[in-house]
Amino acid sequence: MSKHVIIAGAGIVGVSTGIWLRRFCDAKVTIIDRLPPGEGTSHGNAGVLAACAIAPVTAPGLIRKAPKMLMNPDFPLFMRWGYFPKLLPWLIKYLGTANDADTRRIASGLVTIVADSVDQHKSLVTDTDAASWVTESDYSFAYTNRAAFEADSYTWGLRREAGFEPLLREGEAAREYEPQLSPSIGLLATMSDHGYIRDPGGYVKALAKVFEGLGGTILQAEIKDFEMTDGKVTVVATSEGRQPCDQAVLATGVWSKPLMKKLGLSIPIEAERGYHVIFEDAEGGPSHPVMVASGKFVATPMAAGLRCAGVVEFGGLEAGPSKAPLNLLRKQARAAFPNLSYKGEIEWLGHRPAPSDSLPLIGEVRNTGVFTAFGHQHIGLTGGPKTGRIVAGLVAEQPVNTDIGAFDPMRFA
Repeated sequence: MSKHVIIAGAGIVGVSTGIWLRRFCDAKVTIIDRLPPGEGTSHGNAGVLAACAIAPVTAPGLIRKAPKMLMNPDFPLFMRWGYFPKLLPWLIKYLGTANDADTRRIASGLVTIVADSVDQHKSLVTDTDAASWVTESDYSFAYTNRAAFEADSYTWGLRREAGFEPLLREGEAAREYEPQLSPSIGLLATMSDHGYIRDPGGYVKALAKVFEGLGGTILQAEIKDFEMTDGKVTVVATSEGRQPCDQAVLATGVWSKPLMKKLGLSIPIEAERGYHVIFEDAEGGPSHPVMVASGKFVATPMAAGLRCAGVVEFGGLEAGPSKAPLNLLRKQARAAFPNLSYKGEIEWLGHRPAPSDSLPLIGEVRNTGVFTAFGHQHIGLTGGPKTGRIVAGLVAEQPVNTDIGAFDPMRFA
């Protein structure tokens, strides 16, 4: 254990990196986070291993549609207008990719880290106590009718080009497959070979125990700075003191931005504020994850109940939760599953890390010994194990046979 690697971030990406690094080599590995494992952004997603999630939000036509979306109280896009001036420089770059060429380029990159998601999760947890959290399943997209499905033809075209072909069920066939669906839902487009995690936060905690069982160490502290010697990282400064290291991995989501500035890179990344509501001990919900297209939210049956997750709000990291996104999720859930009953609710707000080009940052920053593994936007849980495996291979000098050029952190230099 002559080499010490520090991983900043105890979410799905950081913990996956730690596990694979301990499997790849005998380096000393320490994960540092201000929160315990699985209590940040990795806690509050829809839980879907969404292998087909390759299409970015910035599809062609978004610029024209966005103003109407923001003005529609029933559309799951919200803005805290006091934050808008600060958001604007990022937003201009973000909307600049809302064209066919960039959308296809982004989709091609995302296929690399999400298309084999289920296999990557299974490989991560095989023969460990974390395996029970991973559930293989179908993943359905619910539409009011065939016309609504065909209105999404551009996105489905991208998925088909990547090898994802849905099975369509209409009318009674859709309700036979998912009996609790509202009569207003007339078509299901179902993808096989997907899966979900029954409790994302619990899953990451279980993975953290796997990491510790492999000899890794977890330290709860806030990371303040990187200290460099001759251009190489040698110390990670934390609220609990200076931690000497030989290499470091930055996997702290949107909170990676100020640390990247210390390395001389200004990353155009913003927080997408995402919400979920857990309907505890729910009955009358779906038997597998369902994306309700009209509301852009996913309903997933989990250990604690039915989790409905979605909504995009822009408003930075400091403001507390808004009522309107949570109320909209409740309204949409009742509309999609009219027989839903439950014993209580749990609300949650988290911050998805959204780079302006919708692609994560994976790779080494110059030759500093600092490796990036953040910026996954909506696909952190889906792509976390694959990202961790790639980055661990880079650190251990055992690179996997994967083209990661699209994710180069130096693209923003």
